[in-house]
Amino acid sequence: MSQHDPRTSVMLIFIRDRVEHWLRFGHDVGEQILDRRRRLIWYAPGAVFAFIRWRANDFGTIVSRVDILGARTRAEACSTVPGVDPGGEILLRQSDWSRVQRVLAAIDMIESAGFDPADIAPHYWRHVHNRLSCGEAPRRYQDDQHRAWLRYRRMGVS
Repeated sequence: MSQHDPRTSVMLIFIRDRVEHWLRFGHDVGEQILDRRRRLIWYAPGAVFAFIRWRANDFGTIVSRVDILGARTRAEACSTVPGVDPGGEILLRQSDWSRVQRVLAAIDMIESAGFDPADIAPHYWRHVHNRLSCGEAPRRYQDDQHRAWLRYRRMGVS
């Protein structure tokens, strides 16, 4: 990816029983298949996506992590995340498979309520992160929250 490319790239990997990097949601703007185990997905600045990383060795799982990120350009401040170039704004980060499963359940809850998880208010993902980090259940995402977020976004503020 060039220095001037504003997109964020995400490396997806699948090596059976060893490494899996996949996306749970997000609206990409491009894809490149590198080989039968790897591909790159690109996101426009500001796009929100969920990136899940799992890794195992001969003794079992050694990494289970989910990150919900806002895509950033190289000129913007961002956090580094393995497999994400240049990085992203971390809205939610959980590790340990039981916590990852709780995040996946929260995403399912958002979808079952009729919302696209990539389009909801980013502060809601921060709320989910904070609640799960202290062992609490996140509150439901509400229609009025979403309407307020859409109005806010239309004003050009994110």
